[in-house]
Amino acid sequence: MYIERHLASVIKHANTTFPVVMLTGPRQVGKTTLLENLAEPDRAYVSLDSPLNREMAKSEPELFLQRHPPPVLIDEFQYAKELLPFIKIYVDKHKNPGDFWLTGSQMFHMMKNVSESLAGRVAVIPMQGLSRSEMIGLPRAVFPCDPQDWLERLQTYPPMDLLSFYESIFKGSLPKPHTSDVNRELFYSSYVDTYLRRDVHDLTQVADESAFLRFLTACAARTGQQVTYEALARDAGISSPTAKQWVSILVTSGIVILVEPYYSSALKRMVKSPKLYFTDTGICTYLTRFESAKTLEVSAMSSAIFETWVIGEVVKSYYNAGRRPPIFYYRDTDQQEIDLIIEANTILYPFEIKKTASPGKNDIRHFRALEKTKREIGPGGVICMTDSVYPINERNCSIPAWLI
Repeated sequence: MYIERHLASVIKHANTTFPVVMLTGPRQVGKTTLLENLAEPDRAYVSLDSPLNREMAKSEPELFLQRHPPPVLIDEFQYAKELLPFIKIYVDKHKNPGDFWLTGSQMFHMMKNVSESLAGRVAVIPMQGLSRSEMIGLPRAVFPCDPQDWLERLQTYPPMDLLSFYESIFKGSLPKPHTSDVNRELFYSSYVDTYLRRDVHDLTQVADESAFLRFLTACAARTGQQVTYEALARDAGISSPTAKQWVSILVTSGIVILVEPYYSSALKRMVKSPKLYFTDTGICTYLTRFESAKTLEVSAMSSAIFETWVIGEVVKSYYNAGRRPPIFYYRDTDQQEIDLIIEANTILYPFEIKKTASPGKNDIRHFRALEKTKREIGPGGVICMTDSVYPINERNCSIPAWLI
C-alpha cells in the first residue's frame, strides 16, 4: 500500500529547476519509495547498498556514471562521495534539470562535500516519516497560527480519544508499520541494529557500539528535555565531548532534532541550551522499552512523549512544504517556559504543549515574558487533548493535538 506523500510537489518543482535533487532523511521514512513513484519511465535506478555498485562508484566513478547515465536515481549516495566531482562535471556540461536524483539516509560528513561540490546545482530536501495528515489522506498544510484555520480543520480532521492517540504515538511515523503487518518489536530492533552497525559504525567509525546504544537509549529517555551533555555522558559511560559529538551524529542523521531557545537581547535571563526531541516516537518508545500504548500513556514519560509527537508534527508540516521550521522555545532562570514559539513575518506565536483536556489561563501565563522583546505577539494557545477549539482568553485558545 502506497501512502501519498506531501513532499511530492516540492520534489516535482525542484526537478524543473535543479540538475541534482537530493532527498535526505533517516532510513525507512520512504525516500526511495517516493522517488520511484515519481520517476519517469526512462529514469534508471541504482543502489549503493549493493557492495558491487558501491565499489565501482568509489574506485571507478567516471565508469560508474557511464554505466548508469542520467536521468538516474542513485540510492544511498552517502557511500560514494567520489562521484561528486564527476556529477559536477556532467551537470555543468549538460545543464539539464532533474538529471540526478540522490538519496541519503545518514549524511554525516557528506553534506559538507555535497554543499561544496554542487553549490547552486543541488536542491537538498529533508524528509521525515508520515505526518498525521498523510496518514488520514488530507491535503498538505503548514502548522497554522490563525484560530480560524483551527476551526476549519475541525470539519475534516477525525477526532482521536486518548488511547487511540497514544496508539498512534506508540506505532510511530515510519511507513512500514502502517503499510504492512510487520511485527513492531522485530521491525524496530532491526532498525536500531542497522542504524548502529551499518550507518554509525561504517560512516563515523564509532568503535564502541554498546556505548553508543546506551547513549541512544539515554537520549530517548530525555526526549523533550534540555540537552545536558554531562548527564548523557554519565549514562553512556563516555566523555562529555564524545556525548556532544554523538548528539551531532543523531541530528545530522535525522534521528533527533534540537530546538534552539528563542534569542533576544531584551531577554537577559534566558536559558541557552537546546531541547532534544526524537523525530519518530516509535523508535523512542522502543528504546525506552514500553510494551504497549496503555503502559506508555500512564508512565512518567507520557507528557514528554506527547510533546515530542507534537513538535515532530509541526516540523514535518514545514518540511513537507519545502520550508525550514522557524520554531524555538523559551525558558529563563525564573522557570518561565514556553514550549513552542513560531516566528513568522516578524511575529511571535506562542504555544504551550500539555497533556490535559481542560487547559486554563494558568497554562498560558508565561506568554507575557515575550512582551519584553517589543515584537508583535500573535495568537497562540495550548496544544492538548481537548475535544474542540475553545477560547482561553481573547488571544489564545485550546487546540486539539489531533488537528495538527
